[in-house]
Amino acid sequence: MYATLAFGVTTLHDPSNDTSEIFSASEMQKAGLIVGPRIFSTGMILYGAKGDFKAEIDSLQDARRHLKRMQAVGAFSVKSYNQPRRDQRQQVIAAAQELGMRVYPEGGSLFQHNMTMVIDGHTGVEHSIPVARVYRDVDQLWGQSNVGYTPTLVVGYGGLWGENYWYAHTDVWNHPRLTRFVPRPILDARARRPVLAPAEEYGHILNAATAKQLHDAGVHVQIGAHGQREGLGAHWEIWMLAQGGMLPMQALRAATIDGARYLGMDREIGSIETGKLADLLVLDANPLDDIRNSETLRYTVLNGRPFDAMTMDEVGQRPRPRRPFFWESDGQALTLQEATSKHYGCSESCSAY
Repeated sequence: MYATLAFGVTTLHDPSNDTSEIFSASEMQKAGLIVGPRIFSTGMILYGAKGDFKAEIDSLQDARRHLKRMQAVGAFSVKSYNQPRRDQRQQVIAAAQELGMRVYPEGGSLFQHNMTMVIDGHTGVEHSIPVARVYRDVDQLWGQSNVGYTPTLVVGYGGLWGENYWYAHTDVWNHPRLTRFVPRPILDARARRPVLAPAEEYGHILNAATAKQLHDAGVHVQIGAHGQREGLGAHWEIWMLAQGGMLPMQALRAATIDGARYLGMDREIGSIETGKLADLLVLDANPLDDIRNSETLRYTVLNGRPFDAMTMDEVGQRPRPRRPFFWESDGQALTLQEATSKHYGCSESCSAY
């Protein structure tokens, strides 16, 4: 949460999480008990395949029951995931319209499936459509709907995922901001030994070009970093939209006002306007000159509270230093084994978890 806020993410919507955990965290953030972005979520997904948490939906009444129970714990949206029949997905949408909720479906890497999601009128399609090219039929269909598109390029379908590109082309393992807020063993396990591939094999660039094409056809496109790489993943999403042909301002809008509109929150957040919540980012370089400058944060201001983005000390009228993380000792980073042993009073043979 500290890392996410340090990279300038002031509001997040998590479309798949444990219900009790995510809404507890949301309430704690609102109360000032934890530091981090505002948290919204669907809670547990409405899963249609076999499993311990399958949501049985065979009628509009079933759909109403599931959405009402999610609304009761704080959800304004639900994730419709792998409901096998189209009428089941439509029942979820109909119930959501009655209750004033939003429905975000799982894209599932199936093109025909994605197109029926658009036709049925979901709030948007989550994840990239998995084909290398789309044509005017898709532009005309999707562009005349009010269905958004979150391509989630870090896990783009149809080729190598976007996150692999950034591990291979940047020193994520040694990022000066990320290493302050993420324990070294957790970061190193993913970042130190990237897989290399020829540039033409990174499928996310074609996914991003499709997103630009749909954007030009009138589809609202926004970023979604899938939870990958705390905070930094949001910037990867911005940069990858630029790789697909978006202008810097278009990519920045996808990360700000267009995302706020997608969540139905554009009256409160997403742009700097009188009457909106005081969320501001202060950068050391202009991302309109180079989109990679989006991560040159000096300060993150959340709801009027300014934080030093390199230390996450609160500054301004109520200066408050960040307390050391559990793996830190006298300002020195510990290994995860050392940190957990110290934190829980374990012996050297104690498990890291």
